[in-house]
Amino acid sequence: EKRSSSSRKVSSFSLSSDKPSLLVRSNQSSKTSGKYGVGSQPSSLSETAQLNRKKSNSCSTIFRLDSTVSQPHLKTTLRCVAIASHLHLTEGDKNREPRLLDIFDERQHPMYDEPPPTNIADRVPEPDEIFRFLRILFSAAKLTTECGIITLVYMERLLHYAELDLHPTNWKWIVLGSVLLSSKVWDDQAVWNVDYCQILRNIPIEVMNNLERELLELIQFNINVEASVYAKYYFDLRALAEEHHLTFSSSEKLTQERALKLEALSSANNRYVKGPVRRASSLDQLDRKQPVVIIP
Repeated sequence: EKRSSSSRKVSSFSLSSDKPSLLVRSNQSSKTSGKYGVGSQPSSLSETAQLNRKKSNSCSTIFRLDSTVSQPHLKTTLRCVAIASHLHLTEGDKNREPRLLDIFDERQHPMYDEPPPTNIADRVPEPDEIFRFLRILFSAAKLTTECGIITLVYMERLLHYAELDLHPTNWKWIVLGSVLLSSKVWDDQAVWNVDYCQILRNIPIEVMNNLERELLELIQFNINVEASVYAKYYFDLRALAEEHHLTFSSSEKLTQERALKLEALSSANNRYVKGPVRRASSLDQLDRKQPVVIIP
């Protein structure tokens, strides 16, 4: 089985300033399912207040935020990636034929035992459907949240490099290939292609290997993602979450068990401090008899 390699010297692709990411251009309203989806608004002032209410620390309760740029919140990140994918599906040019490739066409390469519906080309999946597909892959393969952000990077890179359109007939294969590639590049313990065949049992290993090979060739083996590109996508996803009334980080109470773990980590880090910490002293405590040398 062929595995991707990051040893090639390639230039990192980032969305240029004159062509911003779709995430920061998504101010249009479109109909989605679920509570407070794309284009939907809270129906009352109480719901608006509930959305904007932030939990604050008190004398008896301390809340901790579990979403940072290095450790984003998994569920909300995947939901935002699903919304971004839905925007790609709906923002295509309706006046021309969609740009497609046969290798990603679900009508020619069905993922499941039953064939796709005959009207699949006219049925745009909702963000909830895309989210469920992502959640199944991430839960079964035990992927990290960072892979969700890298998945979106590779997906947009593929659409840009290969000049493709995300379409109801190809979104599943493109998302699957992007997840497969991101898990191998980002995670220390990569998931093998055969593992994805255990998740989607109707896909032979040869098809999975060919998907990885074709995707690498289409993005010109440009699998490098710089820290600046990752951070840009992270904050774009945070902005997308706020725009669609999603909480990108969940506030959880600081339990006694968690506090003990933090205290243990703090004690372990203090062992690396050698000797007493020197305190700053005032100039008034200097010996007046000794000359004072001031270095500019």
